Amino acid sequence: MRVLVTGGAGFIGSNLVDRLLAEGHSVDVIDDLSSGRLANLSEARANPDHDLSFHQIDICDPAVVELIERRKPEVVCHLGAQIDVRISVSDPLLDARINILGTLNILEGARRAGTSKVVFSSSGGTIYGAVDADDLPVSESHPQVPLSPYGVSKKSAVDYLHAYRELHDIEYTALALANVYGPRQDPHGEAGVVAIFAGRLLSGERCRIFGDGEQTRDYVFVDDVVDAFVRATERGSGLTCNIGTGVETSVNQLYRTMADNEGVTEDPEYAPARPGELERSSLDATRARIHLGWEPFTDLPAGTASVLDWFRSKTD
Repeated sequence: MRVLVTGGAGFIGSNLVDRLLAEGHSVDVIDDLSSGRLANLSEARANPDHDLSFHQIDICDPAVVELIERRKPEVVCHLGAQIDVRISVSDPLLDARINILGTLNILEGARRAGTSKVVFSSSGGTIYGAVDADDLPVSESHPQVPLSPYGVSKKSAVDYLHAYRELHDIEYTALALANVYGPRQDPHGEAGVVAIFAGRLLSGERCRIFGDGEQTRDYVFVDDVVDAFVRATERGSGLTCNIGTGVETSVNQLYRTMADNEGVTEDPEYAPARPGELERSSLDATRARIHLGWEPFTDLPAGTASVLDWFRSKTD
């Protein structure tokens, strides 16, 4: 199968590319390298047995439509995006240009290429908006009332996916991701705290926690997320599926898990809470289990140990 991955030089995208190539698929990567790194694809590109093509291009460039039409992927995994909520608030036009107009370019390319399916990376942390604690873990039936331009753009993209399904018979599955962490992670963003803690613990620096550390997130390991993308290439058509563990983990718990792994007994430093930070978050992934046959298989101790090992290998 020929699969095109947008954002394929990024954290999640490059791990997905590795998995697709390992399974024998032909892969095209589109990435403008604004945040992705060619180093993330170095091993994949060095293997002569891999059918991998890299295209450095912005998804907002109209030429990307012709590129997709020319490459004729059977499936597109669309991960290329503006992913910073704070940037979306300060520059909503930029966010919409990349996440809405860029997505339309990808869909137009898919339509012209005769692509059968688009698997889309959505955001389980923003599309539902403010969720009452009683509704956690939140399911896909919860109203989508995003409170940031980023969440609005992700919600809008799925509306376009639905329209293209009805108008042009392009199937889709949208994966609403929890807080993804793992090797190659950029330390920016919600789950970036795992990478930040790893870097500080390994360098002997004291970790910093904003607020009292009792705010929770649903941390899901990147290999598990990649498994969901691969399954969604053939299953879950027409659905949005949450991809998370359903487990709330506080920042304090996260720190203690990682510090214990490194034998660090020192308490973290606490700083004032950041305004507007979500207090609690977790996703109900029952639909993914039913329709994708997917479940998370990596617990937090094993996943964070893998991140620490990866960071350690980069400093040896």
